[in-house]
Amino acid sequence: MGANMARNLKDKGYTISCVNDVNKDAASALASELGCDHAETLAAVTTQSDIVLTVVTNDAAMESIFFGSEDNLFQMAAGTLFINCATLSPAMHVRLENSAAENGSTTLEGCMASSITQARDGTLYLMIGGQQEVFDSAKDLLEDLSINLRFVGEAGRAAQVKALVNMVMNINTAALAEGLGIGDALGLDLEMLCEIFSQTGANSRVLETDAEDMLGRDHECYFSAEHAAKDSGIAIAVAEEAGIQVPLAKATLAQYEKLVAAGLGDLDKSGVAELTFKGRDPGN
Repeated sequence: MGANMARNLKDKGYTISCVNDVNKDAASALASELGCDHAETLAAVTTQSDIVLTVVTNDAAMESIFFGSEDNLFQMAAGTLFINCATLSPAMHVRLENSAAENGSTTLEGCMASSITQARDGTLYLMIGGQQEVFDSAKDLLEDLSINLRFVGEAGRAAQVKALVNMVMNINTAALAEGLGIGDALGLDLEMLCEIFSQTGANSRVLETDAEDMLGRDHECYFSAEHAAKDSGIAIAVAEEAGIQVPLAKATLAQYEKLVAAGLGDLDKSGVAELTFKGRDPGN
C-alpha cells in the first residue's frame, strides 16, 4: 500500500524524499524506481521529510517505529506531520497524537477503506482523525491520495469507524462463504445463486468483490486473512469497551483465526471459503 501511495504522489508532482521498510531489498528497489533516498534509519526518514506517511501492520509495529529505544520516527521530529494509515487501535492513535505534541510534531490518522489498486490510482477512501487545523493543512495531499475523503473527528475516532467498517466487511465475507458453501453442498448452480443474491437482500459489496474468487479458489491477496483477524479483534475490543456484545464478530474472528493457524493468513480474506465448502482442504 505504501509503495503504491508513493508512486501515485510522485506521478502527481510531489517530491518523495525517501522510503524505509523492514524489507531493505524492497525499500532499495522502490527508492531506485522513485529516484529518492533509501533511508537506512527511521530517524533519517524524519530528518529528510516534512510529511511522513506510515503504513504498518499493527500496534506493535507502530510501537517499534515511533517509540523504539535506539531509532524511531519521533527523533528530531519538531515541525513534522505524520499521517498514519494502518488499521490500529484507537488508543494507539491517541497516544501518538499526545506524544507528538510533546516533541513539536503533529499526527493524523488516515484510515483507508480501499486496497492496493486504489492506492496506486489515488482513489482511496480515507477517514481522517485528529485536529481539524492539522487536517486542513494537509487536505490537498489527502485529496490527491483519495477519491472520498472524510474528516471523522478527534484522534481515535477514525480508527473506531475503520474497525467497524472492517468488522462488518469481515462478517459479510464469512456469511457469503457459508451461503455459497451450502449452495455447493446442495448441488445448486452457484452462478445462478450469486445472481439471485445480487438482486435480493443478500446483495453486498463483498458479493461483487469476493464471490468469483470463492468459487474459483483464487485467493490472491488484496486484504489478507491475517489482517481480517487482526481488525476483527480491534472491533471486538472497541465493542467490549462500549459494553456491546458482538457474537457475529467473534464467530467471524474464529474463522479467520483458523486460517491463520493453518498457515494461510496470507490468503485474501475470500480464503475463508476454504473452510465452508465440502471437500476443500484449506492447505491445498
